[in-house]
Amino acid sequence: MNYETYISKELINTIDKKYKTSAKKSARAITGLSMGGHGAFYLAFKHQDIWGAAGSMSGGLDIRPFPNNWDLPKRLGNYSDHQQYWEKNTVINMVYKLKGDSLKLIFDCGISDFFYDANRRLHEKLVERNIPHDYIERPGNHNWDYWANSIKYQLLFFNDYFKL
Repeated sequence: MNYETYISKELINTIDKKYKTSAKKSARAITGLSMGGHGAFYLAFKHQDIWGAAGSMSGGLDIRPFPNNWDLPKRLGNYSDHQQYWEKNTVINMVYKLKGDSLKLIFDCGISDFFYDANRRLHEKLVERNIPHDYIERPGNHNWDYWANSIKYQLLFFNDYFKL
């Protein structure tokens, strides 16, 4: 499964060739919700040369508490047998890759969401390391009602980012 290569290389190259884009990281952002939030941060943290801004809505920013969900064992192996892959590929353990404020970040999570704890812990880790970011927590659950509101904040954030 080559999602990382597909999105960060093949898709970007295809879009830049087919459309009149600005092929600079300052003109690119990525976001997602739930496991897509993990994916957006994963790709942005690993490819800061490609993405200038990244967002996550109710993201699964620490996959380790869910060793049997979302076909993760098919991608990383069983947690008990391949713990090193899980540790290496969970977003919350990738903060060390961030270079100051070179990547603009926004993420949020509802306080009744099962991913809330991981989002809060990532926020605290970023604060501890003085990495600028926008973090929002508010009432809400892991559902479309929450995300319909969340996307408004994400779009405002990205609109302001692209105006710079």
